[in-house]
Formats: sequence, structure tokens, C-alpha cells
Amino acid sequence: MVTKVPDPIDKHVGSRVRMRRLMLGTSQQTLGDKLGITFQQVQKYERGKNRISASRLQAMCEILQVPVSFFFDGAPQIAGRVWKDAEAPSPVSVTDFLTRSDGLKLVRAFTRIDDANLRRCLVRLVEEIAGENDRQART
Repeated sequence: MVTKVPDPIDKHVGSRVRMRRLMLGTSQQTLGDKLGITFQQVQKYERGKNRISASRLQAMCEILQVPVSFFFDGAPQIAGRVWKDAEAPSPVSVTDFLTRSDGLKLVRAFTRIDDANLRRCLVRLVEEIAGENDRQART
């Protein structure tokens, strides 16, 4: 039996659905209920195993309060196709980071810090830590 490999675009769109759902603190069950589907179907969408129809994507946009373009930001390029005047895709690492619970917690906490100087200090601290880790990895 041949195993079907999810399309990279479907996986990307699904990861963006998951990211936004987590940002809103919505469960798969709640999203599924609002869409009239099971939470298992939401899981399949989020993993890219099932494609999301245009009408279902539009419904997700309304529920998750984002434009359709949100789901395609940073999507992988289709081989052989060049988009004129298109922005470079955002790094996949950012999407991966935001779909993890630690990344989402960090972003939520960081955005609640009102003091701009403190935010800059935290960024410098993390850059220093990351730089130290980079130096240790090279030795």
C-alpha cells in the first residue's frame, strides 16, 4: 500500500490554522463545533493530511478572525513557478516556533510587557544566550 505524503502547501496552511487557533486559546473541539466537523477532522487539517476546501477556509477565516492570506503567508514556493512582485516567504522556523506551546507562551508574555526598554533588554539577553550557544556548538 502506498502512503500518501501531505502536500507542503496543505501542511503549511494547516500549521497556520493551528497557530491561530492556539493564539486565540481555542480547542480543536471548539473549532470543529463551530465548523460543524469533528475535532479529528480539525487534526487532519492541521497536519495537512486533508485539504481544506475554499468554503471551509472562508469559514475558518471568520471564526479565527483572519484574512485568507494569513494562511498562505510564508508558504513554500511551488517548484517551477515564480511569483512576480511577491514578498519573500517568512522563515519556516518562525511558524514552527509559534505553533509550539512554549513559543506561543513566550510571545504572549513578551507582548504584555509595556516597558519598551525592558523588551529591548530581553531581546539582547536572548541574543546573547543564543550567541553563547552558537559559540559552544562550534567548539
